[in-house]
Amino acid sequence: MDLQISVFLLFILFTAGHSFRCYECNSLTGSCAGQTVKTCPIGSSYCVTSTAVVKVGDTSTKVKIKDCAPACQSVSMNTGLSVVTSSCCNTDQCNAQDPPDPNPNGKKCFYCDGQSCSNILNCLGTEDHCIKATVAYGGQSVSVKGCASKSICDATESVHNVHNIESISCCEGNLCNGAQSVSQSFLFLCCSLLSYFLLH
Repeated sequence: MDLQISVFLLFILFTAGHSFRCYECNSLTGSCAGQTVKTCPIGSSYCVTSTAVVKVGDTSTKVKIKDCAPACQSVSMNTGLSVVTSSCCNTDQCNAQDPPDPNPNGKKCFYCDGQSCSNILNCLGTEDHCIKATVAYGGQSVSVKGCASKSICDATESVHNVHNIESISCCEGNLCNGAQSVSQSFLFLCCSLLSYFLLH
């Protein structure tokens, strides 16, 4: 009996002393070559990796973030000229490697390129909805359209009136997000949406 109690107490001591850890990285170059290991705060039991790629003309900028998270929500949003993905896992230091690039899934949505919103985009991975949004910028409304995962669409109610977002909506059918033309720059709205989903 004493042996069983001793083994039980030893087990409790070892498990109580184990802290959940994740890789941490905040890179504006897209490389996490110098990533470090971080002991997560109490309540954070997931590791997350988020990547944002924005293309402006011939220039492409990639931002990568790795950290601890209190909840797990894998999301993806693709506006044709910007792609944001976030994936998570729940084992110690499980975010060492980047998740694989998502493949086209057969879904199609309209996207805006700054001149027209009648361009057709092949959605990737978990992007099973079409999204459209408008934001007030410089006294004008700017449009963004593209593909999004269901978890982003589920969160759209909480982003109304955030970062000057006037409206945001999702739909499920192919090309269901309309093809109206625009002549405004969409970069501001992309950055607003990207920052909201990466930081919240």
